[in-house]
Amino acid sequence: MIGSFLAPNQIKSMLRLGILASHQGTNFQSVADACRFGELNAYLAILISNNSKAPVMKRAAELSVPAHHVSTATHKNAEDIDKAINTKLTEAKVGLVVLAGYMKKIGPLVLEEFKGRIINVHPSLLPRHGGQGFYGQRVHESVIAAGDAETGATVHHVTVNYDEGAVIRQKSIRVAENETAATLAKKVHAIEHQLLLSTIKEFAEKL
Repeated sequence: MIGSFLAPNQIKSMLRLGILASHQGTNFQSVADACRFGELNAYLAILISNNSKAPVMKRAAELSVPAHHVSTATHKNAEDIDKAINTKLTEAKVGLVVLAGYMKKIGPLVLEEFKGRIINVHPSLLPRHGGQGFYGQRVHESVIAAGDAETGATVHHVTVNYDEGAVIRQKSIRVAENETAATLAKKVHAIEHQLLLSTIKEFAEKL
């Protein structure tokens, strides 16, 4: 269980993380494991998902991480969703918001409240193969279709437009001649985990 073995004064000195995710949650799991085994001076305070049936919700439950479903199924419009997410993150005293496969735009309230403290991991070398509609396998298919010799992953600040915030970290890999979207996805995924953990560690060290 995340934080179950920590004293309150230990948690108080840690970077409190809020993760937003939509699907499998492998990046969520990577961060959770790093927190649990002391690789990060961070505490996983909350998960928010727009998909109540997403596997990431089950992962959170197994780790006793507070998890909340916020979407058009729970709130009538984008403004109310923005307010709800902002409230939940604020009440959880989140210091850094991490988008890990979150498929929705972040609203203006959250962007303002956590300005400079919202990061996203994207499976390409931005600005290539980024923007609206570029997610998951679509990104890797685009890389192969473009004939790119290399691709990789990027961690960047989140702003009002998809994938346009300042780059924090990037790492590249070679695209093999016989590469498929599936094989490329597997390679890039490993890089995503590394970059995300390195970035969170950097934020935690600033406390």
